[in-house]
Amino acid sequence: MEEGDAWALLARLIRENFGRTELPRVARMESGKPWFPDVPGLHFNLSHSGGLALCGADEAPLGVDVERVRPRRAGLARYVLSEKEFVWFQDRGGDWGSLYTLWTLKEAKVKCLGTGLRQAPRTIGVPLLEPGQTGEQDGLRFGAYAGPDWRAAVCTAGKEPLPRQVWAGK
Repeated sequence: MEEGDAWALLARLIRENFGRTELPRVARMESGKPWFPDVPGLHFNLSHSGGLALCGADEAPLGVDVERVRPRRAGLARYVLSEKEFVWFQDRGGDWGSLYTLWTLKEAKVKCLGTGLRQAPRTIGVPLLEPGQTGEQDGLRFGAYAGPDWRAAVCTAGKEPLPRQVWAGK
């Protein structure tokens, strides 16, 4: 899947869950986050990575991220994780899946807030979640998800229950 597939998923999500026959006009905030200026009460977010696409929509601000799990350079965890997160990561054997879980939570948070990665990743606090878990921090709600070779996360300012799983397909 490519970026266009994420938009196609969003159009389907909006049609099936919000009763809109067409995708509303899209604009971008200064931070680059896309939004529907003609439907300000409908928020959405998109992500794509390595042939995967993920989208989410809600009546509250949200961010989503999906990443294909693949080995990265040694030392990356020290650069992107806080000390507490690094200990959690090491307690799980220092595997790439755990690192990607934390990374997707961080990406989802900054996308929800609309700030983008304008600060050192290690300073972006997120709850320490295993895939399949949900949590709260800083007035936001988080969910972590996983497949055999991918990790995903959602962060929302909304109060509705988070999905317990996400569906992946090719």
